[in-house]
Amino acid sequence: MLRSAPRTAPRTATDFVPDVSPPRIGALIIGDEILSGKRQDRHLAHVIATLGAHGVGLAWARYEADDRDALAATLRDSFASGDLVFVFGGVGATPDDHTRQAAGLALGVPLLRHPLAVAELEAQFGAAAYPHRVLMAEFPVGAAIIPNPVNRVASFSIRDHYFFPGFPQMAWPMLDWVLATRDPPLDSPAPGERAIVVHGAGESQLLPLMNECVARYPQLKLFSLPSMVVDGRRRIELGFRGDTAALDAAIADLVAGVEAGGFCWEPFTPESDDEVPQKAAP
Repeated sequence: MLRSAPRTAPRTATDFVPDVSPPRIGALIIGDEILSGKRQDRHLAHVIATLGAHGVGLAWARYEADDRDALAATLRDSFASGDLVFVFGGVGATPDDHTRQAAGLALGVPLLRHPLAVAELEAQFGAAAYPHRVLMAEFPVGAAIIPNPVNRVASFSIRDHYFFPGFPQMAWPMLDWVLATRDPPLDSPAPGERAIVVHGAGESQLLPLMNECVARYPQLKLFSLPSMVVDGRRRIELGFRGDTAALDAAIADLVAGVEAGGFCWEPFTPESDDEVPQKAAP
């Protein structure tokens, strides 16, 4: 007697739903020269602007010294987090550069000369690539190269960490290449943002309203930026960032609460920092 194969429950679409949520993105900027004040960091502002053009933003940023053990500990944590991380600085071959070695320590793998990185160096420098420049082609095992359009001294990526030189003139075109070629791409619809300016209130006076709005609109992120204008009056830029479909309702609730508290407000514009409030609570 022939027997049919045991029947199993039919698979549904939910069995195959991939995780398409955008990754958390971090920036790690390395260098004693930055922490000592000898150099001013330019990477953070550039990364924020560049990612913003792709509709995404940073979840965190961190500065670290040129300390191999400390870097290895930081990278060990960031590799374990699953975050996508852009790392700037310390990828050279001088004694104060520790980033390549720290990445290897964090992953528990040795450094090996990457053949594509070596080929780039040889094409640019010929015999002068040896014996010193070629050291910069030594990456943790499993790394892929990031081409350098300026001098062909490649850097590397591994486990969603992208390592760049400290020189902005090199690092920024390399960052552009990563964003243009990454699969899946990072591009995402830009989050919306709406805000009002509240005059004459302290944050503590608006705290119950803020908490109510945060609970009512969990898909949005509230921000509160207090400041003092020239004559000493208090003002707060108060708003939301996130799902554009929810912004109008959230701002309407915020305005209603501000007016109920008897405070003056106006729509936020870049030019509104020192303006006199245009709308007042009845």
